[in-house]
Amino acid sequence: MSSPKLLNRLTFRQLQVFQAVHRQRSYSRAAEQLGLTQPAVSAQIRQLEQALGQTLFNYAGKTLHALPAADTLAHSTREIFGQLSRLQMNLSDINGRITGELNLAAVSSAQYVVPYLLARFRAHYPEVHVRLKVCNRSQALQRLSEQQDDLVIMAMVPEDDQLVVMPILDNELIAVVWPEHPLLSMPEPTLADFARHYVLMREPGSGVRNAFEQMAANQQVALPHCIELGTNEAIKGGVMAHLGVAVLPRLAVQLELEQGLLYELGLPDFPIHRSWCTVYARERFPTPVAELFLSFVREHIPDYRRHFQAPSTPLPSHGVACLPMLSP
Repeated sequence: MSSPKLLNRLTFRQLQVFQAVHRQRSYSRAAEQLGLTQPAVSAQIRQLEQALGQTLFNYAGKTLHALPAADTLAHSTREIFGQLSRLQMNLSDINGRITGELNLAAVSSAQYVVPYLLARFRAHYPEVHVRLKVCNRSQALQRLSEQQDDLVIMAMVPEDDQLVVMPILDNELIAVVWPEHPLLSMPEPTLADFARHYVLMREPGSGVRNAFEQMAANQQVALPHCIELGTNEAIKGGVMAHLGVAVLPRLAVQLELEQGLLYELGLPDFPIHRSWCTVYARERFPTPVAELFLSFVREHIPDYRRHFQAPSTPLPSHGVACLPMLSP
């Protein structure tokens, strides 16, 4: 097949659909990601296979497998879309404006940090369109493996040479109880004392839960009385309602601590120290906008750290990002 014929029959939409199927290893999940029907995704892949003269996927039972031609095409597709993003950035530079898209995923405990990162970034680059998906740690790891996002912001990143990790902020996990809780009157409460109460925790796989369970295991403390709640907000509410005690990110309970609605309980080896990090797969070339965001965050890490260590310390202001006024 000659190159002109291939170029005439190949479309960017086909490559976009192919990229989703290759990452997801599923027509149905790719369709959900792209907002298409499964038959539409299948049709795009068939047309692409016809244009290339190559079979890209086949099924073994119910599992979709990528063939060698698909892996080769996936590498080239990443380069093609990377070049398109760079072209968009270069054209934006000519006009004196930075435009493009930034697709982020963040674990739920990072939702108290990410808005501050985005607010400053958007103040500098108001025409960058940002999409943020907040999810639990298991979902974040899945999205990372499927390369659904430009960057993932999470703590407790798996040790993997194929991941590029940049620590950005400390994530202190503290033990919290309600005011006048009996543990507060103990001179030196221990983790074993804490574990005798109902402990409110996120679902298995949550980063905070993993860190706490790891510490309990290291101290040989069993956690027999656990109540599983779906969000940090539900856990905070549960502690304030005297349902149980909890371990939560300090930033998640900063306001409640200041207002006296919750109290930090001093326990041996607490706080648990972790870091929020930006993460992406090494084989996924960062888009120019993602590179710009990483560079921006890296440059301003000292400001963010000062602010979150003392939340009353305002971040330096660089204007407010807003939409231009429309003419009547």
